[in-house]
Amino acid sequence: MRAAAGERPRKPRFARASHRPARHDELVQSRAEAEAAIIEARKSHERLRQAVDLLPQGIVILDPEGRYVLWNKQYSEIYSKTADLFAEGARLEDTLRVGVARGDYPEAAGHEEEWIARRLEKLYQPGARHEQTLSDGRVILIEERRTDDGGVVGLRVDITELKQREASFRLLFDGNPVPMIVCALDDERILGVNDAAVAHYGYSRTEFEKLKIRSLQAFDSEPPWTTDRSSDEQAARTWKHVKADGALIDLAIYSRELTYAERPAVLLALMDITERKRAEARLAFMAQHDGLTGLPNRNLLRQQVDEMLLHTRRSSEKVAVLMLGLDNFKAVNETLGHAVGDKLLRGVAKRLRSTLREEDALVRLNSDEFAIVQSGLTRPEDAVMLAKRLLEAIADPYLLDGHSVVIGASIGIAMAPADGDDSEKLLKSADMALSRAKLDARGTFAFFEAALHAKAQSRRKIEVELRDAIQNDVLRPYYQPLIDLSSGRITGFEALVRWPHAERGMVSPAEFIPVAEETGLINPLGGLMLRRACLDAATWPDDVRVAVNLSPLQFRSGNLLSMVTDALKYSGLPPRRLELEITETLLLEKSAQVLATLHALRALGVRISMDDFGTGYSSLSYLRSFPLDKIKIDQSFVRDLGANREAQAIIRSIVSLGKGLGVTITAEGVETEAELSCLRAEGCDEGQGFLFSKARPNIEIISLLAAQRGIDAADEEDAAMVA
Repeated sequence: MRAAAGERPRKPRFARASHRPARHDELVQSRAEAEAAIIEARKSHERLRQAVDLLPQGIVILDPEGRYVLWNKQYSEIYSKTADLFAEGARLEDTLRVGVARGDYPEAAGHEEEWIARRLEKLYQPGARHEQTLSDGRVILIEERRTDDGGVVGLRVDITELKQREASFRLLFDGNPVPMIVCALDDERILGVNDAAVAHYGYSRTEFEKLKIRSLQAFDSEPPWTTDRSSDEQAARTWKHVKADGALIDLAIYSRELTYAERPAVLLALMDITERKRAEARLAFMAQHDGLTGLPNRNLLRQQVDEMLLHTRRSSEKVAVLMLGLDNFKAVNETLGHAVGDKLLRGVAKRLRSTLREEDALVRLNSDEFAIVQSGLTRPEDAVMLAKRLLEAIADPYLLDGHSVVIGASIGIAMAPADGDDSEKLLKSADMALSRAKLDARGTFAFFEAALHAKAQSRRKIEVELRDAIQNDVLRPYYQPLIDLSSGRITGFEALVRWPHAERGMVSPAEFIPVAEETGLINPLGGLMLRRACLDAATWPDDVRVAVNLSPLQFRSGNLLSMVTDALKYSGLPPRRLELEITETLLLEKSAQVLATLHALRALGVRISMDDFGTGYSSLSYLRSFPLDKIKIDQSFVRDLGANREAQAIIRSIVSLGKGLGVTITAEGVETEAELSCLRAEGCDEGQGFLFSKARPNIEIISLLAAQRGIDAADEEDAAMVA
C-alpha cells in the first residue's frame, strides 16, 4: 500500500502490534525480578537477623544518620528498659535521650546533655573501647566501628561479672598482708604491686614499675614462673630477693597466670620465710650439735666418719676413732652440783679442741663421753701419741667456782678399715675398746681387738643379764595401737617386749631376742610377756584386743597351750580378746603338733594371726591347712606405698585374698599419710605404725583409751541431742 503524495509512509500495522507485547514482557520480567530480589533481600535480612541473634554479644547496625537498621536479641536484653523504642528507622540519639530521662544511665545524672554529646561523639568518631554503667548495676563494654557507607556497627558485651572479679581481685590484692607483685609474661616487667610489697621491699610504686622481676632476684637468672617443677616443688623452693636497702630475704613464691590491664601477666605471692629459714637452720644445728658445748653430736659424727672413710678407700691412709670417757664424772655432779659439772664439760671440750688439729673432728656423745676422729694416719702409733696428749691435757686441774677439780679419762681406740668399714661398726668398736679400758685400768687407753672370743663374751653378758631381768620381772610389754582404717578407732594393741637396762638404757629387742632363742630363754620370756599382756588387757574396754607374738620355739616346748590357758585364767581376760601372732615359717613346717596346738587354741576362742605376711615362701598352700583370723602385711610392702605401683598391686592382691578368705587384713609399718591413703583406697581393714603411735607403756595406753571413750561419749551425746 502506498502513501499519498505529501504523506509520510506508514509503518505496517503488524510492526506496531508486535512491538507493544515485547515491551510489556520486559516490564513484567523486570517487576518479577525486582520482587524476587526484594523477597531474597528480606530472606537474607531475616537470615542475618537470625544469625546475629545466635551471638552471645549484643549487636547493633546503624545507618549514616544514626538510625537503627538491625539489632539482635542480646542487644535488646542488655537495654531492656528502652527496648520498646527500638524500631527500624528510629534514631539512637532519641533512645538515648529517653533512657537518660528514665534514669537508665546513672553516669548522666546532673549533666545529661553533656553526657549525650560525649556519647554521640564516641558513636560517630569511634576509637578505643569504652564502658557504660546501667541503672541496674551492670557494666557494658562498647566497641563501635564505622562502615564504608558511613554507618556504624556496634558490639555490646556484659562484663559485670568480670568487673566484680576485678574488684574482688583488687580488694584481695591491695589489702592483702602478703606482698604481691604482678609481672608481664612477655618482658617480665612489674605492672603492679600492693601496699604490702611497697612496705616490705622499700621501693615506691613508681620505682617498682621501672623494674623487672629479675631486678629483685639475688642469684636466680630465671623468673619464678618458667621452671619445669611441679606446684609442690615450686612452693618448696627458696628464692632470694634483694630489698631496696640491699638486705637479702628468703622467699617462697606462689604464681598464677592472669590477665592484667588486658595483658597476659602472672601474679606472684611472696611469702617471706627468712625467719623460718633461720629457725630451721638453728634447729638443724641443734639436731646435730650438743647444746652445752656446741660440739657436733653423734648424728653429725656418723656423717663425718663416713666421709673420711670414703676418702681413705682411695688411699692407704687410716682413720682412727678415739672414744674418750671421763672417769668419775658422776661424783663431780653429786658433790659440786650440775652447774659445776657443766662448766667442767665445757672446759674439757675446750682443752680437747686446742689439742687437736683443725681437720680432726671432736664430738660430744653423751654426758661424759667424747669422740675424736683423726684422719691421715699411716700407723697405730700416731693414734697412741694423740691419746697420750689428750689424757695429759685433761689431767691438769680445773678452777671452777672456787673449786679445784681434777678429772681423769679413759680412751678406746678403733682403726679403720681394720676395725670397721663404716661409721656404725667403727664407733661400736671404739665403744667396746673404751669399755675394756675402763675395766682394765682407768686413766689409760686400749685398742679394739677383733678376736672371736670378744663376741662370745658380749653374748654371754647379754644372756646373764637377760636371765636376771626375767627372774626379777624387769622386762615390760609396750603396746602399739591397731587402728580400724574406716572409723579411726583403736581395735587393739600389739604387745612388744622392752628391756629397760639400768646402765644401757632401753636394750633393743634385736639384740636380746636372738640370744633368748639360742639359749632357750624365749620360753620364760614369752610366758612372762603373755601373762603381763593379759593382765593389762583385762583392764581395758571389753572391745579392745591384745596381740602377743609367739616364737616357733615356744610351740616345740610342748607347754604352750597350758601357758595360754593359765594366763587367761589368771588374768580373767576372755579368750576372744587375745590374739596370738605366728610367722609363715611355723606353718610351713607342717608339724602335726603345731597344727594341733593351733586348733586347740582356736577352740578356746583365741584368735590366730599371720605376722610379716609375704616375707617367707611364696607358696600359699599353708593357708588351707589352718583357718587364720588375720593376716598382717609386712612393713616392707607398705614403705613408700604411694609411689610404688608394684607394692600397690601386692597390697591389692593381699586385700583381695583376705576378703576371699574372710580374714582381717592389717598393714604394719604405716608411717605417712600417703601410705594410709593408699591402704584405705585398697580396702585394708587395719593399720599399725608410727603414723598412729609408737609403742607405749600400759599407763599411757590407759589414758589413750580413756580419751577414746570420752570422744565416743561425746558423739553419743551429740547423736542423742540430734535425735
